[in-house]
Amino acid sequence: MKIQLMQTTPRVGDISGNAEIIMQAIGQASSDIDLMVFSELMLTGYPPEDLLLRPAFMEAVGVAAQAIIQCSGQSIVVFGMPRWWGDALYNSACVAQDGKLIGYYDKQKLPNYGVFDEQRYFTSGDGKQVVFEACGWKIGLGICEDLWSDKLAQAQEKFACDVWLNLNASPFHTNKQHERETLTKRRAKQFSCPLVYVNPVGGQDEVVFDGGSHVVAAEGDMLMRLPLFQDTEATINLADVGQYQLADVPEPIAQIYKALVLGTKDYVQRNGSTQVVLGLSGGIDSALTAAIAVDALGKANVLAVLLPSSCSSDHSIKDAQDLVKNLGIESITLPIAKSVSAIEHTLADTFQAWGKAEADVTEENIQARARGVLLMAISNKTGRMLLTTGNKSEMAVGYATLYGDMAGGFAVLKDVYKMEVFALCDYLNRDIEVIPQNTIDKPPSAELRPDQKDSDSLPEYAVLDAILKASIEARLSVTEIAALGYDKEEVARIVGLLMLAEYKRRQSPLGVKITQRAFGRDRRYPITHAFRDVS
Repeated sequence: MKIQLMQTTPRVGDISGNAEIIMQAIGQASSDIDLMVFSELMLTGYPPEDLLLRPAFMEAVGVAAQAIIQCSGQSIVVFGMPRWWGDALYNSACVAQDGKLIGYYDKQKLPNYGVFDEQRYFTSGDGKQVVFEACGWKIGLGICEDLWSDKLAQAQEKFACDVWLNLNASPFHTNKQHERETLTKRRAKQFSCPLVYVNPVGGQDEVVFDGGSHVVAAEGDMLMRLPLFQDTEATINLADVGQYQLADVPEPIAQIYKALVLGTKDYVQRNGSTQVVLGLSGGIDSALTAAIAVDALGKANVLAVLLPSSCSSDHSIKDAQDLVKNLGIESITLPIAKSVSAIEHTLADTFQAWGKAEADVTEENIQARARGVLLMAISNKTGRMLLTTGNKSEMAVGYATLYGDMAGGFAVLKDVYKMEVFALCDYLNRDIEVIPQNTIDKPPSAELRPDQKDSDSLPEYAVLDAILKASIEARLSVTEIAALGYDKEEVARIVGLLMLAEYKRRQSPLGVKITQRAFGRDRRYPITHAFRDVS
């Protein structure tokens, strides 16, 4: 059996474009291809969300599916699509050949955690049609989450298949490919047949699909792995194994960087922009954001804006200028001291009348908001999307200014902890200095008051990140985190800040998801609630 794995980049809602990808592949397939496999919901892109509830959308899906079926040739074609049957909507795999429908498989296990919300839309399949016969072969079918269910797998052991296909829309998070392959090897041995795993590539809002499609032999040996983060296809003959490419799996830090680049590129371009603008402070977060933007969009499409205030240090300005030179990007400088002074002057009499003339965090935030006003003005005037530069550690504890440094269209580092920011910069600098070394070495500072350091308000980032990961990722209580060796009062303070900052995060732009508990659809806490973890 000669199988073609189609690791493609479907776009959500582009039904005609996605159908064209499938039909072009059918038309270009060599005559000896027996089976052509696409990803889950290939026809609509994943996740289509409430588009599924629009009758016109589903009508277009039905028309496109029929066109694909009719153009199918001697190769068996399998692709994912939503379909109505009676009063129920299913997440299905369509199987077609020679212009005819062979049948549909309906996904049985509908995930409803993290970024997944499939039970809102779909009905679970009944499992009556799992194996399809064509050209004398028995082909088993599953869709994404089906493969992860031990109970379902036990029921499927009884099917004697020549090959098992699993269509996926599996988002990236760190170490995800290892998790996938550990599972597929186990299932291939359990099903006693080769297993073909197909996954798409591309960014969709905050989610990134990293590909990693692969084939595992019945004995659990890896036969083929397609490159991660690349739109590609490959063919394998199950009767002639052992001669196929096994693409390397990048190290974890490289995977994260590639996900950030791909997620940024697709979000910007798929939302109608080709260029971006960002504020460059001389700090490590904005430096990394700029580097990612250059790799995502090209240096000609990135504009850096230096916005020094009376609190900006000389070294920060120099570090920003050095980064501009290293990246080869355009930059402009807009000092904000006069703008800030004008706002403070306007407010002075009012604050004095209230007995609140003494400077505090309000004046610091005025600086951040003055920068936001200027950056958004440039975005409006030029059509460039504004990238924000805050990281997950800052967003977690509210160390960011609404309508200031949080203003923008996309938050590249929203799911990247501060210590990972340092690690990514070291990764970029392995062969040549991209991020100025002083930017990496100097103590982090928002520079909103003289000699300010982040450590004035927060623990050292190594400690802060450990506490945050324990609370966000592992969902440990204050007592459980303190038992790991951290000061209980400090843990309680950090967890309290995490909860209090929910209203800020709800108003922040989307950002690339790289962890299993990204802020957004992965983490859905109410803004207004009375629970406090003080145990």
